[in-house]
Amino acid sequence: MLQRMSGVFIGALFGTVFVIANAHDPLNPTIGVALRVLAVLTFAGLLALALRAGRRGGAAGGGPQASQESWYGGKFGFVVAAEVVLMLGGNLALRGAGAPAETAVAWIALIVGLHFLALTAVWKRRSIAVPGTALTALGAIGLGMAATSAVAWVPFVSGVLSGVALLGGSAYAVTHAYRATVRP
Repeated sequence: MLQRMSGVFIGALFGTVFVIANAHDPLNPTIGVALRVLAVLTFAGLLALALRAGRRGGAAGGGPQASQESWYGGKFGFVVAAEVVLMLGGNLALRGAGAPAETAVAWIALIVGLHFLALTAVWKRRSIAVPGTALTALGAIGLGMAATSAVAWVPFVSGVLSGVALLGGSAYAVTHAYRATVRP
């Protein structure tokens, strides 16, 4: 369970960061603060639920446990390395082309989403495809919005909503793990 949950918490942490970093103008400041607080509380709640599931023991992994090699081995390393290169290179190219600053978060969401889709095959977990598809779509939508008068909303669409998708996917995984500990 620890191996799988470490990936879940990385996703939840980045989801929280997406919300905290992007819940700003043009959102009403009160809504921005509320979204940030909700993201932090959601992360804390997920952590508490996972710790409770861990104390209860049981099959909390949701299926046969994969070896550490299959979770964080060479294929995983390749996907993460490609993600880093694409994120950095793409953002440099966008900046060089004169794209608005808001495209950075859209590009990051797109690449993180594609990274999740690649990990779906590596980890053989179809549930990872849901947040992967959501982030890929939200990133692509944000990149399209950057060329319009709606550019100011790109951080909300590609940042805040991507964070919500990551937190939602993490909530699904942690809830599933917890439920596995309470079943007879």
